[in-house]
Amino acid sequence: MASEAEGPKQLPVIHGHKSLLKSEALYQFMSMLLKLINARKTLEIGVFTGSSLLATALALPEDGKVLAIDVNRKYFDLGFPVIQKAGVAHKIDFREGLALPILDEILEKVTENTVDLPVVELLVMQEEHSGSFDFAFVDADKRNYINYHERVLKLVRMGGVIGYDNTLWGGFVVVPPGEPIPEEFLKSEPIPEEFLKIKDLTVEFNKFLAADPRIEICQLSIADGFTLCRRIH
Repeated sequence: MASEAEGPKQLPVIHGHKSLLKSEALYQFMSMLLKLINARKTLEIGVFTGSSLLATALALPEDGKVLAIDVNRKYFDLGFPVIQKAGVAHKIDFREGLALPILDEILEKVTENTVDLPVVELLVMQEEHSGSFDFAFVDADKRNYINYHERVLKLVRMGGVIGYDNTLWGGFVVVPPGEPIPEEFLKSEPIPEEFLKIKDLTVEFNKFLAADPRIEICQLSIADGFTLCRRIH
């Protein structure tokens, strides 16, 4: 079985995506956080080769579960042998598809086809599908971060934690939307327009989180920025 320190390191090597190695500190932090909050049931939106997924599965107890969602199973399958080798594949429930419809489906199960169910069974379903996740990690398309937040907040228990990746966006979030990029940020190659669009969306998302009374937040400068949200309402 792979150790918690070694496991996530193997996946970037398999894929050849060197930038993922920069996230090693983030995965170590997440591992410790999951243990501190005694997490047993977690959610992950955006999987890629499964580096963060492996770190999460290794940190959870033997009967812990991770519901993992990604639009493309290709890269997950590429990293899955490492997850199997680590002996934690049984903790993972992978769902392929767009995250928003899958999240909506999970939330709708609380009320769908429950008209004739006894009250006890209804309460069991609500416990299973709503407010039952201890932790959620979001590292998917940045355009939908606010949409993810509204759904994930309903799935995470009171006192549970949500982690959003890339909330510093290479440090560019210090530049307000619409303002020119300072020279110290510029390199020899021009900055892609799409990169700047996502930067502006990230700035707006950070403001949105800061104004959300349902959560307490803490933004950390780990990797490319990691924002923790603790549900309080």
